[in-house]
Amino acid sequence: MRVVIAGAGSVGRSIARELIENGHEVLLIDNDAEDVQSSRVPDASWLLADACELTALDDAGLDNCDVVVAATGDDKANLVVSLLAKTEFGVPRTVARVNNPKNEWLFDSTWGVDVAVSTPRLMTALIEEAVSVGDLVRIFEFSRSQAILVELTLPEGSPWTGRLVADVPWPADTVLTCLVREQRAIAPSGDDVLEVGDELILVTAVDKERELARLLNPASVRLDDEDDTSGGAHGVGGHPGWTPVGELAPDARLLLTTEGVVEMGPDSPHPGDADTSTTAAVDDESRASTAPTEDTPPPASVWAPGRDRPSGRSRRGDDQVGRIS
Repeated sequence: MRVVIAGAGSVGRSIARELIENGHEVLLIDNDAEDVQSSRVPDASWLLADACELTALDDAGLDNCDVVVAATGDDKANLVVSLLAKTEFGVPRTVARVNNPKNEWLFDSTWGVDVAVSTPRLMTALIEEAVSVGDLVRIFEFSRSQAILVELTLPEGSPWTGRLVADVPWPADTVLTCLVREQRAIAPSGDDVLEVGDELILVTAVDKERELARLLNPASVRLDDEDDTSGGAHGVGGHPGWTPVGELAPDARLLLTTEGVVEMGPDSPHPGDADTSTTAAVDDESRASTAPTEDTPPPASVWAPGRDRPSGRSRRGDDQVGRIS
């Protein structure tokens, strides 16, 4: 297999050494003369050029390349290299290094990236895997198939301890690939009995991740995540951060206020229904006594904002839209 690596820094050179040891042909590209030293990886080919330029990639022979690895320390350069490799040269496989986790959302097929490797995210997953018991930890995501590799250490409270693997009603598109017990990797079969402390390595679909976590360890799933319509993770009617605290009458009218959505009774005047010809004076003292404050709970007929109410930022973050960090 012929592999071209853009970026001859410590990361690019380490990848090159591993690939060469496995019998692959490697070409390293970098525009820094200090990094382009063949003595560092003597069995690799070297090219002193800017990998973001078409002429340099053409000189590197990307048209007969199997894999391109964009391993520079600049996310912008890695995206450009991946896009040019995929669109201009039709490279079958592109792998790109993500330096800043805030830019991870950009590294997809739109920019010609087949596999995005985020070192910070991998380190976080490994740390969580090492210390978490009973929580489903996402180890890796396969970009093309939208499948994920997850791990869970079976806790004492799991309903499946002492049960056969075949008895577990696994969610659709979920496969138990490995069972780690006492530092031994076991190829699982339906006759294996699950024990407390077993590390389960599974491949599942992204949309089945929560269902799988709920199945293996119901205690790890917060109560407000159990029902999307009960004001939990997705809140009222799927809206995040809103908590139901009362029932609405069938003929209820709702008024949007800064405190929430207030139910108006059948005889309650609507602000738009007031007679503009006569304006009733409102006593400031009585109004203050009935106005909600931070120390008083909202009325029973209010859908009040929960503690985790969104700040209004976009999913990717306002500071990330339109530019790369």
